[in-house]
Amino acid sequence: MFDLKGKVCLITGGAGSLGLAAARLLHHHGARLALVDLDLAALDTACAEVFGKAADDVLCIAADVTDETQVRRAVARTVDRFGLIDVLISNAGTFGTVAPIEDYPTEVFDSVMAVHVRGAFLLAKHGVPHMNKGGSIVLTSSVAATRGDPGVYAYITAKHALTGLMRVLAKDLAPRGIRVNAIAPGPIANGFQKRVEDGLGAEIGRDGTAFFDEIIPMGRHGTADEIAASMLYLASSQSSFTTGHVLMADGGMSA
Repeated sequence: MFDLKGKVCLITGGAGSLGLAAARLLHHHGARLALVDLDLAALDTACAEVFGKAADDVLCIAADVTDETQVRRAVARTVDRFGLIDVLISNAGTFGTVAPIEDYPTEVFDSVMAVHVRGAFLLAKHGVPHMNKGGSIVLTSSVAATRGDPGVYAYITAKHALTGLMRVLAKDLAPRGIRVNAIAPGPIANGFQKRVEDGLGAEIGRDGTAFFDEIIPMGRHGTADEIAASMLYLASSQSSFTTGHVLMADGGMSA
């Protein structure tokens, strides 16, 4: 059903649990991978553990997604190694902090916006000219794109902005046969979410993980593998008539 044999997939945030889970699943279905992360050492270690050191269909690239020159070079390296790109997954992300508006650090707000929004924009800008017709772009958003929670200024704003970027790209690229969608996970049981919950817990004065479990209708966090399965659908030809869509994978949190 999900035949990605020979397809070229570039994933940013490749060393994180979600990026790596998506990479593992796409690779299992035949994809050739270019994994991009700011931390090359962590990426190399993760790839060696998951794919083996001799995997010639997995390319690891160090790049800052907010730096246009580095993004352009990452795309060029991918094309030089594998040829035209079929799938772009913009998955790099950072949370920032939780604070009242008068105390929220401006530099943190700017940094979070740069990673999520500028990073996705640059990946599309430099990746699209090297994509095959029938390709797919997936932006990792969040259930946060449907909410407004006290103090989460940078992350929630960035995720709302990604929805707008996705919709513009979808309309712009549809005539070229390129689909653009976003996936909006709910809380995932991983290190990223744990840091979010620790910060939120300090702000609200209670356990952040328990708080999220209470407001998720399914009563639990999701897993990286569950989100990766939804990414696989959007990356594959199974979603060939789906574009401009936000796929909620949030345990009913946004219902």
